[in-house]
Amino acid sequence: MSDTTNHAELITSIGDTDVTLADPAADVRGRNLEDQDGNKIGTIDDLLIDTETRQVRFLRVEHGGFLGIGEKHFLVPVDAIAAVDSEDVRIDRPSSKMKTAPGYDPNAALDNNFYVGLYNWWEYRPFWADDYVYPPFPMYPARPA
Repeated sequence: MSDTTNHAELITSIGDTDVTLADPAADVRGRNLEDQDGNKIGTIDDLLIDTETRQVRFLRVEHGGFLGIGEKHFLVPVDAIAAVDSEDVRIDRPSSKMKTAPGYDPNAALDNNFYVGLYNWWEYRPFWADDYVYPPFPMYPARPA
């Protein structure tokens, strides 16, 4: 991709496309997001994909609020996912760090600078970097019954 590409124009909700996930286990919507110690941070309510490569780039996480009132959203790059099981997704950050996570504003997300700042906060290479490698899907071992 060229340096003049507005990468923000490539990012959209998976629900706004005809994309389906090849592996149903990869659809983590509705699962809890946990910090590195297993503490619940929020609930994954959407997947944002790159329309050019059709890859999931971010998890949209809802936290706080009650019955849809007062909740806030933030994005987690797929690079931060440490493990996934049928109920939870764990990231590689402590919950204390997540208190300063940039909020998700759909209007601000139309600007490429939003994603530059987001990747800087998470300390990951952006997906458009020449040396970027898409992370593998990390599954937990099955939980005991």
